[in-house]
Amino acid sequence: MSRPTPPVAPRRPHRVVTPGQEPRDDDWFWLRDRDDPEVLAHLRAENAYLEAVLAPTEELQEQIFEEIRSKVVETDADAPVRDGQWWYWNRTVEGLSYGIACRRHDPDRRLSAEEVLADARAGRADLESVILDQNELAAGSESFALGVFDVSPDHRVLAYAIDLDGDERYSLRFRDLEAGSDLPDRVEDVTYGSAWSARSSTLFYVRPDAAMRPFQVWRHTLGSDPSQDVLVFEEPDERFFVSVDATRSRRFVVIHSASKMTSAAWSVPADRPDEEPSVVLAPEDGVEYDVEHAVWPGEGDVWLVRHNRRQEDGSPRTDFALARLPLGAGPAELREMIAHRPGVRLVDVEAFAGHLVVTERAEGLERLRVLDPVAGSDRLLDQPDAVYTLTGAANPEWDATTFRFGYTSLVAPPSTVEVDARSGERRVVRQQPVIDYDPSRFRSERLWALAPDGVRVPVSVVARADVALDASAPCLLYGYGSYEITVDPWFSVPRLSLLERGVVFAVAHVRGGGELGRSWYEQGRLASKPNTFSDFVACAEHLVATGWAARGRIAARGGSAGGLLMGAVTNLRPDLWRAVVAEVPFVDVVTTMSDPTLPLTVTEWEEWGNPIEDPDAYRVMLSYSPYDNLRAVPYPSVLATAGLNDPRVGFWEPAKWVAKMRELDTGGRPILLRTELEAGHQGPSGRYAAWRDEARIAAFVLRELGVA
Repeated sequence: MSRPTPPVAPRRPHRVVTPGQEPRDDDWFWLRDRDDPEVLAHLRAENAYLEAVLAPTEELQEQIFEEIRSKVVETDADAPVRDGQWWYWNRTVEGLSYGIACRRHDPDRRLSAEEVLADARAGRADLESVILDQNELAAGSESFALGVFDVSPDHRVLAYAIDLDGDERYSLRFRDLEAGSDLPDRVEDVTYGSAWSARSSTLFYVRPDAAMRPFQVWRHTLGSDPSQDVLVFEEPDERFFVSVDATRSRRFVVIHSASKMTSAAWSVPADRPDEEPSVVLAPEDGVEYDVEHAVWPGEGDVWLVRHNRRQEDGSPRTDFALARLPLGAGPAELREMIAHRPGVRLVDVEAFAGHLVVTERAEGLERLRVLDPVAGSDRLLDQPDAVYTLTGAANPEWDATTFRFGYTSLVAPPSTVEVDARSGERRVVRQQPVIDYDPSRFRSERLWALAPDGVRVPVSVVARADVALDASAPCLLYGYGSYEITVDPWFSVPRLSLLERGVVFAVAHVRGGGELGRSWYEQGRLASKPNTFSDFVACAEHLVATGWAARGRIAARGGSAGGLLMGAVTNLRPDLWRAVVAEVPFVDVVTTMSDPTLPLTVTEWEEWGNPIEDPDAYRVMLSYSPYDNLRAVPYPSVLATAGLNDPRVGFWEPAKWVAKMRELDTGGRPILLRTELEAGHQGPSGRYAAWRDEARIAAFVLRELGVA
């Protein structure tokens, strides 16, 4: 049988000019024009080529899809969450792709997921109210996303926003929860974020600009014409993103405006939504603030402020501190509560009527502290695994004496944990059921690789317990490493299909992320960005040296900014990888960062640098930009993905990268591109489509690693 022939994107000479720099030739620049019929024809041809190349794996893909499905309890429910006299939860139904949001008015009982599931199976419709069925909203659409889901304080109206093409521009709607039907109010072109007024008659929401930057907060009054909505706040500086939220106390609506390195906050009394926003903390270049309302013993209303203002002696608070600020006071009146501790990153603080929950990060792991301001106690919560991930959970009630958080690890399925704030008693409310899964069959460890500059880089690894550490096992290494985002070890049902076949899975916690505090991020951004790539290579070499992985049988995977990582390490060490999976990869760094007309470019300059104004930034970017550094070498097998409607990474970036790599490649391994023609940055929507996508990627990886 003859091998499939890859499509060829013809060269069309084009010169890219960055002010002050030598022009660069980009013969595939034309692929960015989505209105060109030849562009869409080429993307379809790439999809067809991928299907042809992977045709021999179709049986394996189907097998893996069924393995995933067989381990998932398809008809399931989250742990119900109490809010006032109501319980809210989300459930899924076998055969349906999206969740169904439900509630019950039952103030005198504690509901469990098992109970609401039993009632649903028994058809007890009188006990359950469906408030939003995403399957009905998604009907007939290839793509679906829910961007806002916000129940009014009086529990009578749901504000929700949907996106049906993946471009992340949402349509905001309002549902009368007593009547079960939508109100006529509809607001188009909104983005993430919302906050109700205390009277449940007014909703604050956020709009994006032409570059997809959230830049305005608007106010809508139920029953009024959306054309009469009021602009509450606008951020003119293109570096800043705007967000809006209500405090847990429901006393205030808080507006944050933040760039990568500077932030500020304003507030509106929730019971007086027509008032102009008042400044909580004004912007100061290089100073970041998060604020949360609390009622402090002996002081009354205060703002809790997580900040990195310099100390009185001028030394930095790199890993942040926590302070109280009286309402209406300025930064000079900040009263320190938790001092700056180098190496212990203060991540977040949540205020309840009687306690605070502080999230901090040390030695690469998050941990939780519970502070009782009346008793003066400070309790650090222990976790059961050596390597784990803490996630957020719904805690809507201000007066609650308990709080919930999410917990998972590489071997522990996600669970919702409830802690009594006073006693510290811990109770697992709900753990995701996984059919025929025995965690004792797997082992998870934390390793430390040594980067070229001597820095120790954490690596989280999981494998079947009987996999020999003799450098013979195939391995999939995942990485991200940007925006101070932490990629903590997480459980994955689809990953089990790889682990069961003897594949080792590892996460490289490279610099540029936030795993080891602010300094870890600083060492992997701007001019220090190349550390991200050399860290990843060092992690792969360490897995080989310690017997976890076989040289020549390592696959790499990452997406978005992690896709940049994939492109950079593919150029840096093409010999090290047998296969590379780059999902919606940001691979045309210099051209994108030199074009302020593209979505999000200006806001990204604080992350990557501004090549237009800074020659040094241009030089560093050009040194690692994956598209610009392709050369004539044997490349590993590559599977790249794109979304035609992606507002974050242009679909043309992976398309250009694949076309150029394929032309320069001297090795002849498959270089593949799949473009979702009806979706955006998040890829296929709906759980069954996502499982099929995972099955396709797993089959590609297994084939390339030589796993039967």
